[in-house]
Amino acid sequence: MTDAPSPQSICLLRTSALGDVTHVVPLVHTLRAAFPAARLTWIVGKLEHKLVGDLPGVEFVVFDKSRGLDGMRNVRLALEARRFDALLHMQVALRANLLSLNVRARRRIGYDAARSKDLHGLTINERIAAREGQHVLDAIGSFAEPLGVKPAPVRWDIPIPIEADAWAADQLPGDAPWLLVNAASSHALRNWHAAGYAAVADHAQQSLGWRVALTGGPSRIERQLGDAIRTHMRTAAVDLIGRDTLKRALALYRRATAVLTPDAGPMHMANAVGTPVLGLHAASNPARSGPYSDRRWCVDRYAAAAHKFLGRAVEDIAWGTKIERPGVMQLIRVEDVIERLEALDLERRHGGLSRHTAT
Repeated sequence: MTDAPSPQSICLLRTSALGDVTHVVPLVHTLRAAFPAARLTWIVGKLEHKLVGDLPGVEFVVFDKSRGLDGMRNVRLALEARRFDALLHMQVALRANLLSLNVRARRRIGYDAARSKDLHGLTINERIAAREGQHVLDAIGSFAEPLGVKPAPVRWDIPIPIEADAWAADQLPGDAPWLLVNAASSHALRNWHAAGYAAVADHAQQSLGWRVALTGGPSRIERQLGDAIRTHMRTAAVDLIGRDTLKRALALYRRATAVLTPDAGPMHMANAVGTPVLGLHAASNPARSGPYSDRRWCVDRYAAAAHKFLGRAVEDIAWGTKIERPGVMQLIRVEDVIERLEALDLERRHGGLSRHTAT
């Protein structure tokens, strides 16, 4: 802490997506511990609010992007009588930059110039420190520094209702280890192929004695990919696609032994409840956007993707570059994923597989 007066009101702006909103939660805990008397207000997306909207000690202003200008107007009306000591503007997309203009704040803290885009710099009057090679969570966590707060141990503690926990226990019964396959990202080019997921799921059940459940939301792509996985499988999986809420999903991930997923919100939700993640990375760099607490079980083909699709080494491309090209996820081989799953299972059998909640 510095000798500057403690802020009495702080507005956080990060509306989406699920993974990034999950990454804001440790910052919320840090700010609440540092400024227990301060009023925290978080402008968050309608879907994302269903995940984090019951965090204690936080006022939420919900932004419904599907309503366009009306959604922005509603945020303005909710905040028009307010003035904050500080705005932490943690989203650089043009829509978020426009949304931030509805927040009146003495200090408007945003990203450094290298990470700014879409006129972000015109909506702020302070910047976080410029740092290379940060994980997304660490970049978000650094928004506490201009307020004089030193980095704190990472903590999530996203509430899970008793009902959601009981529902998850009914879906994943027994003592056998459970592998949850959340196959789809909202970015289609980050998705692996159905035959690969099916082969790993069959290996988990036939060779390792695990049970497998398919999870995901109600979207068409999630349903279609799930159906394709089931068609390719020789064994049967529990199909939970479209049946859970975000809170029930958290409860499922907490109950699971491991979650297999590409770079998507469920990766970070599972990490937040301490479950090992078999992350599939070729289109994105796991050092930047992989499961924060433990990336030992990830399959990392990002360097191979940079070489094949960009003709460059990872060290020679900008940090955070997405390589979302057709065929990029085909660089991940079935045997790569099975090797990581077997390594995880071996550690589990030897009692060394720990559940994490922080680094």
